[in-house]
Amino acid sequence: MTPIRVLVADDQAIVRDGLVTVLSLLPDVEVVGEAADGAAALALVATERPDVVLMDLRMPGVDGATATAAIQREHPGVRVLVLTTFADDASIVTALRAGARGYLTKDAGRAELAAAVRAVASGQTTLDASVAALLVANLPDATEPTTGLPAPAAQRATGAADPGTHPRAAPSRAADPATPGALRTRWPTLTPREADVLAAIAAGRTNPEIASALFLTVPTVKSYVNQVFAKLGVRTRAEAVAVVLSPRS
Repeated sequence: MTPIRVLVADDQAIVRDGLVTVLSLLPDVEVVGEAADGAAALALVATERPDVVLMDLRMPGVDGATATAAIQREHPGVRVLVLTTFADDASIVTALRAGARGYLTKDAGRAELAAAVRAVASGQTTLDASVAALLVANLPDATEPTTGLPAPAAQRATGAADPGTHPRAAPSRAADPATPGALRTRWPTLTPREADVLAAIAAGRTNPEIASALFLTVPTVKSYVNQVFAKLGVRTRAEAVAVVLSPRS
C-alpha cells in the first residue's frame, strides 16, 4: 500500500515535533517534510509533492490561509488540512475559501487526526464537530431552519420549538443565507430540492442524515449534492459551506 505523504507546517517547533511523532506511528502515513511558515511550506510542496499538507493558520510571514490558496492554485492535487488553535468563524471561512479540505482544532485526538488525514487524502472533506457547530451557530437565524430537518442540538437544548414539525413554514428572515428560499434567491438555477440539500449541507448534515430527513435514498442525495456543486462551481462540501456563508457573490 502506498503511504499517504504528509507535510507538516507549524511555526511552533514543539507542536511540529509532536505531530511528526504521531503521524510517523501511523502505518499508512509518511512524513515528507516540516515547515515553520507558509513560504517554507510552499517551497517544500513544490519539491516533495505531498498528498496532504497539515497546515497551521497563524504563522509568521506567509500565513496558513495565504499558503493554502497558493498551494491550491499552483498544486491543485495537493490537499490541505488545517490544524490550528483558532476556531473563530472568520478563520474557518477564510481557510475554507482558500481551498482547505478539512479543519481541525489542536485539541483533536490522535484517532481524529489520523481519520482526518486519511479522509482528506482520499478526496473527502472533514470538519471538526465544534467547527461545524460554530458555523451553524453564527448563521443569522440558524435556529429557524425551514428545510424540515431536525433543529441543531443547541436549539433543542434551549427548549425552542423544533421547526422540523413544520416543513412548509414560511422562511424566517431573508437575512438568513442558509434557508432554502434565500439560497434560491442567490442561485435561481437551484431547484427546491437542491436548495433543501444545500441548506442541509450548510447545517453540517451528512448524506445519510439528509436522506433520512428528506425521505430520499443516499444515492439520490449524492446525485443532488453533485448537481448543487456544479451549479455553485465548487468541488467539496467545505467549499459549498464557505460560499453559502460568504457575502453575495
